[in-house]
Amino acid sequence: MAGKDAFGTQFLRDTTGAGSFGLVANVTDISGPSRSREAIEVTAHDSPNKYREFIKGLKDGGEVEITINYDPGNSTHAALDADFEEDGLRDYQVIILPGDPDEHTWEFSALITDLGEEYPTEDKMERTATFKISGMPTLTATG
Repeated sequence: MAGKDAFGTQFLRDTTGAGSFGLVANVTDISGPSRSREAIEVTAHDSPNKYREFIKGLKDGGEVEITINYDPGNSTHAALDADFEEDGLRDYQVIILPGDPDEHTWEFSALITDLGEEYPTEDKMERTATFKISGMPTLTATG
């Protein structure tokens, strides 16, 4: 098989601060984590063949971005406003292929860095949220 359908992927937030996760409703798109790593240049006058040389630097857990069909009266959408306002980090999960034998779960601690809405005249209301990951995100086989 060349690929898998992402339909059904879920985005969850820790609702209690004690590892009890609840589904965020009406999520239409999820991207990330978008991890990266710094490359530290260590080129010297005696580097072979005049090529730059690098060593591995610090890693960044990246970001997760979601888009939702926004409903201001939905409690899970209002919870994102509260998450944006809080000072501490919160735990989140992205469940890939839920219920499938190949289900995997990303888990990470993050803060919301961007939260915005759109109100077009000829389309649905949408909300986007960007979660900046603090520390290492973990991917676990949960199926």
